[in-house]
Amino acid sequence: MQRRAVSELLRVSPVADDLARRFQEAGFTLALVGGSVRDALLGRLGNDLDFTTDARPEDVLKIVRPWADATWEVGIAFGTVGAQKDARVGDAVQRFEIEVTTYRSEAYDRTSRKPEVSYGDSIAEDLVRRDFTVNAMAVALPEKEFVDPYGGLDDLAARVLRTPGTPEESFSDDPLRMMRAARFAAQLDFEVAPEVVTAMQEMAERLEIVSAERVRDELNKLILSTHPRKGLTLLVQTGLADHVLPELPALRLERDEHHRHKDVYDHTLIVLEQAMALEEGEPDLALRLAALLHDIGKPKTRRFEKDGRVSFHHHEVVGAKMTKKRMMELKYPNELVKDVSRLVELHLRFHGYGTGEWTDSAVRRYVRDAGPLLDRLHKLTRSDCTTRNKRKAAALSRAYDGLEERIAQLQEQEELDAIRPALDGNQIMEILGVRPGPVVGHAYKFLLELRLENGPMEHDAAVSALKEWWTEQG
Repeated sequence: MQRRAVSELLRVSPVADDLARRFQEAGFTLALVGGSVRDALLGRLGNDLDFTTDARPEDVLKIVRPWADATWEVGIAFGTVGAQKDARVGDAVQRFEIEVTTYRSEAYDRTSRKPEVSYGDSIAEDLVRRDFTVNAMAVALPEKEFVDPYGGLDDLAARVLRTPGTPEESFSDDPLRMMRAARFAAQLDFEVAPEVVTAMQEMAERLEIVSAERVRDELNKLILSTHPRKGLTLLVQTGLADHVLPELPALRLERDEHHRHKDVYDHTLIVLEQAMALEEGEPDLALRLAALLHDIGKPKTRRFEKDGRVSFHHHEVVGAKMTKKRMMELKYPNELVKDVSRLVELHLRFHGYGTGEWTDSAVRRYVRDAGPLLDRLHKLTRSDCTTRNKRKAAALSRAYDGLEERIAQLQEQEELDAIRPALDGNQIMEILGVRPGPVVGHAYKFLLELRLENGPMEHDAAVSALKEWWTEQG
């Protein structure tokens, strides 16, 4: 690990050492700290560098401004100054995003939602207030002296998350650290120390004082990680999910209608992992959220039928409303809320068509309703097949292959991505001799239904159909 760290630190030395010398000349110290040191030890240090210093924020600005290509003060109230610096590394110029934070002694007002910062005077005092030991290591610059007062290197080697002080003290300083434990477990595939898990269970309700925005951002990082199941399982087991995403633990009691899994909760985590396997390129937050939330309407719609089966009629509609409500409470952007709730609403549509021959009309409506979410809907629907019955799984896969083939065929013949009637609003008003108003919308909807049912229409045929409809309206 230390050899990897030396290699990584040598790569960033041109920018890190240059900045450190400027702090030295001004009479201050500077050290690479936290996640940057952890990632260097893991051999994955990027170009986002975190530093800590005994200089106060106003002094940091004086040192950094003449040196950096850009600076920002968004986090200065909490002791952090941001900077951007382009520096030559080998034969190439690389862009570094830098944060320099003054030593802290306290990081959270324990009775308020808002972080409160008190500055410290030593790096040891700063490191003990860090969230986990693997993030409480530093490298003093430019000497490159390794600072690890709380055994972070040993914990990193053991792949375990512990707190520098007691977990209770750490989580009291900032309750969001309980979610970070789950997030780092998911990102790094680490285990969480038993005493940390116990503190998370005992202090879960403290998360209520943290703002929805901070909770949402931490949840996103967990969901977009390499092993989200691990983090989500920890949230549920510790009771944190009850305060963040209560719809998820509620699924544990709900057996699905096909008795394919122990419960809908386990099914949901499998769907999430199967959706991840279908991603192309970067992790897709909308797809992963939809996979995670697609069945949350089941608890409210569960019915025990006379023949012994359990049904969840219209759980997709109920689930879409619940998804919108939860995401709004977590302050997600409106467009993402709209997309995810729409995917939840549509995730069963494929099964409604059966496994027989697809009609052109059904395909057109499926594409029209999915709109720009069609590719994600394909992935979500395929991921939702978790049956252990190989014959049934193969039949479902073939049926969906058939749907995608029909979509492709129709897209060659028609503009499925932009289905619209043969006549626009102005033409409708001219043909019917009417002014703008509700009747134009009704006529447009009639023509759109014709288009969906019968495919493209010639102009004259559309005019005849419109006039016939108008006559029927009286």
